[in-house]
Amino acid sequence: MNTKALIIALLGLASFQPLTAAEQPTFKPGEVWLDTTGKAIQAHGAGVLFHNGTYYLYGENKDVPTKPEGLCGARVDVIGVSCYSSKDLYNWKYEGLALSPVPDDPKHDLHPSKVVERPKVVFNARTGKFVMWMHIDTLNYEAARAGVAISDTPAGPFRYIESVKPEGADSRDQTLFQDDDGKAYRIYSSEANKTTYISLLSDDYLKHTGEFKKMFAGRNMEAAALCKRNGKYYFIGSGCSGWAPNAVRSAVADSIWGPWTELGNPCVGADSGKETFGAQSTFILPVAGRGDAFIFMADRWNKKNLADSRYVWLPLIFENDKPVIRWFDTWDLSRFNGPPATGVAPF
Repeated sequence: MNTKALIIALLGLASFQPLTAAEQPTFKPGEVWLDTTGKAIQAHGAGVLFHNGTYYLYGENKDVPTKPEGLCGARVDVIGVSCYSSKDLYNWKYEGLALSPVPDDPKHDLHPSKVVERPKVVFNARTGKFVMWMHIDTLNYEAARAGVAISDTPAGPFRYIESVKPEGADSRDQTLFQDDDGKAYRIYSSEANKTTYISLLSDDYLKHTGEFKKMFAGRNMEAAALCKRNGKYYFIGSGCSGWAPNAVRSAVADSIWGPWTELGNPCVGADSGKETFGAQSTFILPVAGRGDAFIFMADRWNKKNLADSRYVWLPLIFENDKPVIRWFDTWDLSRFNGPPATGVAPF
């Protein structure tokens, strides 16, 4: 074999060498998370959709200067909802803005002067459309509306439709939950955050049906997240303390309509009891193709520089049918039981 051929052969062998322990992909909660181009991921208040073997991450793009204004004393102009895609949950490719602002119309819900928070997306198998719901508001948070947008593809662009006052009440922090039967629900803070509402969406996911229940009356909660495990529904949410962290709460029910039984703070370990590891819940992600595997997703808000708010993703484990979240500086999907992901949808 000549020298050139030998070099090519050696390079070929090198390309198939397994990763060392130091090179294995991991989650590092609270550290800067870069996309595949080396830029910091901008997807705050995020949710994740798994579709046809790919995960799609949607969140608030806050990559502009923070202004000392608004109800909680800090905000950024609306610059859109980001979308990232990933096959493995570790490496994320920026797909662009799934939903763009409308800078030329000050009255529009998506004008930079407004508030667009906590976007979540579900796929409607009946219509073949991707539907995004989000919290829409004004600078003083007095509008308290729910906005909806639709797309033919998961990465968008999404077409904004309208905002509404669901069930005739206000709507702030929100999430979406899609059940095994294909029904979709919005869970949101209402009545000035004093009560949590759960509303059944229409078959096309674009409207509220009028069927809803109130839960956690007088508990002042926001940042709701839901998952389903072994036929039971689990809720995680936070108290209301602006950008500052507080103790996360959890609850369980046999029906999505309740009654809901509170289970207390699922976080275990140092600083978990009062500050949820310095973060606030945003979503519970079922890991596709792995048995009993859920990721607790949260934001560690940086009030002085919201663009530098970090992501805290941790394994959500169930012990005696109660959710438990422990801190790990570094972790990977091997924390979960079950086989590696096979592309099977989690719901």
